Amino acid sequence: MNGTRPLRAALIGYGLGGAAFHAPFLEALPDFELAAVVTGNPERASAVRERYGDGVEIVAAATELFDRSDEFDLAVVTVPNRFHAPFAREALEAGLHVVVDKPFAGSAAAGRELAALAEARGRTLCVFQNRRWDGDFRTVRRLVADGELGDVLRFESRFERWRPQPALGGWKEDADPAALGGILFDLGSHLVDQAVALFGRPERVYAELDLSRPGVAVDDDSFVALTHAGGVRSHLWMSATAADIGPRFRLLGSKAAYVKYGMDVQEAALRAGAAPDAPDWGEEPAEAWGKVGTPDDARPLRTMPGAYQDFYREVAATLREGAPSPVPLAESIAVLEVIEAARQSSREGVVVSLPPA
Repeated sequence: MNGTRPLRAALIGYGLGGAAFHAPFLEALPDFELAAVVTGNPERASAVRERYGDGVEIVAAATELFDRSDEFDLAVVTVPNRFHAPFAREALEAGLHVVVDKPFAGSAAAGRELAALAEARGRTLCVFQNRRWDGDFRTVRRLVADGELGDVLRFESRFERWRPQPALGGWKEDADPAALGGILFDLGSHLVDQAVALFGRPERVYAELDLSRPGVAVDDDSFVALTHAGGVRSHLWMSATAADIGPRFRLLGSKAAYVKYGMDVQEAALRAGAAPDAPDWGEEPAEAWGKVGTPDDARPLRTMPGAYQDFYREVAATLREGAPSPVPLAESIAVLEVIEAARQSSREGVVVSLPPA
């Protein structure tokens, strides 16, 4: 897909994901035109008009969008988890390229089916793993690639929150297996993806998936341990019940360690309505930087700027120039394999070995 005209994007869904994580970048980047938003919610439709004016069409239902698919280039699927795979499939069958929120399917088998459909239709299917462009994770990738820590022995990663009162009734708390609820599918999809991006598809998986708060029917406090080829171990924590928040990252290497507290600044900025084209976008204050070194010799290390915009820049390069996808589908399928293995491990109390890829 060559040419210089903007790629016409249709956003399916305008909850938090659509409003904060997708629409601002599709509107700000010259490679894209935010052409349409699919929502049947009058309040959300009003919010779209208030922010983007009459230049963005409001479409009431996804079926209408797919019937007019020749008017668009890209569908961005940002709806509750149970609808990710069905809408992605319909968009691919309508001839559209697709960006879809994580988890992009409920099983590795379903993920492979979508990948095969995308290949058969000659369309790009890419999972929106924006946390690869968190500033702290970009810093971690650079440290690992440069060998500054020596051989990495253990990678610790946490998404922890203190929310002792569950939001019962929401889709993230839905016990129906089709809803893909629970913290492993939600936050765990990010943590597993980052581990896979750094060290590849793991060989073994161990997990403890707990239901800690009264009334919850899905996991809300979970731990996953991965063993990668070569022996690197990833220890991943995700919790809504952490009364003390641990380090976001702790990498232990043969020469040094890197320890970082606090979350990437982009989400808070997007939730506050900030535009992502500011010159200091994604910059973190110095007092939040992590430290690299040893117990006797540790120094602050500037966090690389967060860059969610680079995800969509790379999507544009994939569609226009045939560049590699910013999130390879094989890695997104590996994430689903790990989630399946983690659920089995927790259920049976065993370490699960993944079959050869």
